[in-house]
Amino acid sequence: MKMLHRMRVSALALGIGWALAQCAAAQEPAVGQPLKVLPAVHWKTPDKLVLLDVARAGKRLVAVGEMGVIVLSDDDGKTFRQARTVPADGMLNAVTFVDAQHGWAVGHLGLILATSDGGETWVRQRVDTSVDQPLFSVAFRDASEGWAVGLWSLVLHTTDAGRNWTAVKINPPPGASKADKNLYHVFLDKGNGLFVAAEQGYVLHSTDGGQSWTYLSTGYAGSFWTGMVTQDGTVLVGGLRGNLYRSTDDGTSWSAVPTGTQLSITRLAEANGNVLGVGLDGLVVQGKPHDAKFSARQVGDRTTLTSMALAGNGQWVFSAKSGIVTLSKDNGM
Repeated sequence: MKMLHRMRVSALALGIGWALAQCAAAQEPAVGQPLKVLPAVHWKTPDKLVLLDVARAGKRLVAVGEMGVIVLSDDDGKTFRQARTVPADGMLNAVTFVDAQHGWAVGHLGLILATSDGGETWVRQRVDTSVDQPLFSVAFRDASEGWAVGLWSLVLHTTDAGRNWTAVKINPPPGASKADKNLYHVFLDKGNGLFVAAEQGYVLHSTDGGQSWTYLSTGYAGSFWTGMVTQDGTVLVGGLRGNLYRSTDDGTSWSAVPTGTQLSITRLAEANGNVLGVGLDGLVVQGKPHDAKFSARQVGDRTTLTSMALAGNGQWVFSAKSGIVTLSKDNGM
């Protein structure tokens, strides 16, 4: 029963059916024996494995994914190589950088890794082998302060670049006795505010750097897997079945933005005033923050797209179920 529960939770968290296979391969630790965390194995073609997130580190691109794989590109995504040292072989769900050198990655077993050399080598800042309570997202305000969020309302906070992580107690949502919502994506505004895209249509909001939180009701009952604050201050969240919601008043009120698709959205990003979303089966949605509706299409070989980063040449590079994906100009990218 425990294994079935973990399979279900991970499928929800990743938003893709193929995650079931990844979780089925996971092992529960034997009674009295802690689960071992081993260094990541080096692969011949690491950029072809399942990759769940990609970020810019200065001019470099860094992507993370299954089995602790972290890959780097210094030529705008044309070629990738594996990081030299990664001290954990678990699933990595997200990565972020605050500059060309300093970054963090998070994943299963509450794993947090950090790098100070642009992703070449990583150190382990946190892991909890007593329970597989995955972290799904990480965001840093600057080189010192950051947050990570995950399963069952797990929120961690650091003010010293991750040398110490402190669990933040979250109040229960309205009408509930405990805080147990899955928190999928943490993102920042330009001030001291934080947002978290969560399950059951909730968006959590903090205006005091994460010390206290408010549950914002969007009017939607499904999960939001991603969110962002655009350059003009518009808050967007997206998730199951192509649902995209918008707020122009810091989450006080929300409106649905038609996308014309039933495919789930896994990540949102913005460049030059244009919002791009990606998702299952090669989904790409596009629009401007205040457009009445967004357009949707399927691209490439329709592999699931999990995230994206804008390369130095102005082209989007995508992490995906099939590894790194770059789309031709024929796809409008």
